[in-house]
Amino acid sequence: MSEVRQKAELARKAASILNSLTTEQKNQALLNCAQALIDHSEAIIEANKEDLQRGRENGTSVSLLDRLALTEERIAGIAEGLRQIVELPDPIGETLETIDRPNGLHIVKKRVPLGVIGIIYEARPNVTVDALGLCLKTGNAVVLRGGSSALSSNRKIVEIIHESLSGSAVPRDAVQLIEDPNRSSVDELIKLNGLIDVVIPRGGSSLIQTVVQNASVPVIETGAGICHTYLDASADPSMAADITMNAKVQRPSVCNAMETLLVHKDFAQSHLAEIAGKLREASVELRGCDETLRLISWAKPATEEDFATEYNDYILNIKIVDSLDAALRHIDRFGTKHSECIVTENGPNAERFQQEVDAAAVYHNASTRFTDGFEFGFGAEIGISTQKLHARGPMGLPALTSSKYIINGSGQIRK
Repeated sequence: MSEVRQKAELARKAASILNSLTTEQKNQALLNCAQALIDHSEAIIEANKEDLQRGRENGTSVSLLDRLALTEERIAGIAEGLRQIVELPDPIGETLETIDRPNGLHIVKKRVPLGVIGIIYEARPNVTVDALGLCLKTGNAVVLRGGSSALSSNRKIVEIIHESLSGSAVPRDAVQLIEDPNRSSVDELIKLNGLIDVVIPRGGSSLIQTVVQNASVPVIETGAGICHTYLDASADPSMAADITMNAKVQRPSVCNAMETLLVHKDFAQSHLAEIAGKLREASVELRGCDETLRLISWAKPATEEDFATEYNDYILNIKIVDSLDAALRHIDRFGTKHSECIVTENGPNAERFQQEVDAAAVYHNASTRFTDGFEFGFGAEIGISTQKLHARGPMGLPALTSSKYIINGSGQIRK
C-alpha cells in the first residue's frame, strides 16, 4: 500500500472519533499543541535550517526563502494562531435553520465536519499548523502534503504535534503528513474518493490549476494573487503612498501583496514620481507602460506577460490609465479574483469600484495585505478561496463545515 493511501485511511478512521469529541476536548488538544511548539521551537528552527540551506543551494529567491524561514518570533505567532482558534466559537453542531412542517415534522439544519481534508501547499511551514488547527477545531482529520522545500520543517512540526496529541482526546492519526516529495503523491491524493472528502490547494497558479484540472475529489480553489491597487484622481497623496508601500513592500512574497499599481493620469502627473522614488529606495524594480516610462526614466518596459504574473518578489508593474473604466477593464482582464483596492476620496467611484470588481475582497482606502484569516478575526485561515461555491475569501472555521438535516417525526409517512 502506498504512503498516501495508508495515511489517508488512518485519517479516515480518526475522523469518526473526532466527530464525537466535545469542544472542550478539541480546544485542550490545540492548547497542548501550541505549548509544544513553543517548548520545541529550537528543534523546529534547527530542522528549518536544513530547508533553508537546501533552498539556497537550489537558488531559491530571497522572497521565497523568507516565506520558508522560521524564527522564535514566527513560531510564537503560529502558536498564538492556535490559541486564537481555541477562543473562537466552535461551529460544529450550530443550528443553521429550523423548519416545522404542517405534518408535524421538525427539521433542523446543523453544521457538521467535512470529514477528511487534504491540504496541498508549498514552501510555508506555518500553513502546516494553521491547517491542522482549523481542521481539528472543526472535527476534521487532515492529510497534509507540503512542498519538498519545507519537508524537514514540516516533518519536525508534525512529529511534535503527534507527541502532543498523544496526551489528549484527539487521535494523533487525525493529522497526517505525506513525505513523498514526488508529483505522483499529489496525483494520488486528489483521486482518493471515499477517503478524502475535499482537497484545498494553496500555492502558485501552476499548483492550483494542476489540482483543479486533475482532481476527482471535490476541490476548494484558492487562487493566485495578482492583486491591484488603483490610485484614483482624487486619492489623498500621503494615503496613496502609504498604501502602495504597504501593499508591495511589507511582505511581497504573499498572495495578498500588490503586483500591479494602476494610476489615474491626473494623479500620476503630480504624485507618481514621488511614490516611485520611495519604491526605489525599498529596492522595488518597476516595470511600466509607455506613459509610466516617460515619467519614471529608470523603470523597465512592462509586457502583457508581466501584467499576468504573480511575482511574489520586489517587482511591481505600473500602468497609467485615463479613467476608472480603464482601471476596471484592466482588473477584469488580469485580476485573479483575490484582492483589489481603490484609493480615492470620491465616494461614488469607491462605491462603483467595490460593486463592479469581481474579487473575494475589495478594498477602499486600505491595503490588500489585510486579506488574511488572522486579520479578519478568524485566528488563522486554511486559504483564501477565489471561487464562488461553498466558500469565498479567507476561509476560517465555518468554511470547513458542511451541513445535514436532522428530522424528528411521530410516525409520519408520505402519501
